[in-house]
Parts: sequence; structure tokens; C-alpha cells
Amino acid sequence: MARLFWPSDEAWAVVAQHLPRGKPGRPRVDDRRIISGILHVLKTGCRWRDVPPDYGPPTTVYNRYNRWSQRGLWARLFERVAALGEVPAELMIDSTHVKAHRSAAGGKGGSGRWESGARGAAAPRKSISWPMIAADRSRSR
Repeated sequence: MARLFWPSDEAWAVVAQHLPRGKPGRPRVDDRRIISGILHVLKTGCRWRDVPPDYGPPTTVYNRYNRWSQRGLWARLFERVAALGEVPAELMIDSTHVKAHRSAAGGKGGSGRWESGARGAAAPRKSISWPMIAADRSRSR
């Protein structure tokens, strides 16, 4: 099982003051659990539906992330939290981890017909079935 992530009390105190409050509707699931689940998915790259149950319902974790993304909450939260700290003298970006879609593993894909390069170059059509039919007809009986 994956190691669970929970923000420290100090980190949560900084983040919690910037979260939306007083929205109408059903009582919200604990924000700390849900944000921990969101960070888990973003950190590990797992599917939303594979989030560990300790973080709450996967649908709730995804919906909260999606709604807050559409409202621009994550960008505002990052700006406000980043403004609290000092700017380091040196910054680095590590790009050794690249996510690819699970269908990017190769394979032809699709069920459409693909035109061969030979036809595109106006060369004669090549087919394996025609020589076999011709060979079958030429047998001596």
C-alpha cells in the first residue's frame, strides 16, 4: 500500500485560511483529508478512483479538485503560500519524470484502414493473397 501523506499542523494552518467557506449544500467532507488525497494523486500519478480510502471517497476527492481548479483556487493558494516564504538564491527544475497516457504504450490504435506507403507513392499494390491464389491456379493436375 502507498504511504499516506498528511500535511503538518503548521502547513495546514497556512493552507486552511485560504479555503472557501460558507458554500451552500451538503456538509463538506473534512478538507484536510480531501486535500491530502488530492496531493497523493498528484504526487503518485495514480488514477482518481485508486486513491486510498483513508482520504475519503474518490469521487469527492476528484470533484473537489476539479471544482477548485475551475474556480482558480489552486493558483491563488499557490501564490499566497509562495508569497509567505523567502525566495531562494538558487532554483532547480527536475524533469526526469514524464507521465504518458496509458494508451501511449504503442500499438496501432483505431479500427480505420491505413493506406500503405507504397500506395501513396503510386507503386503497384502489394498483397500476400494474390501470389497464393495465382500459385494455386497454376498447379498441374
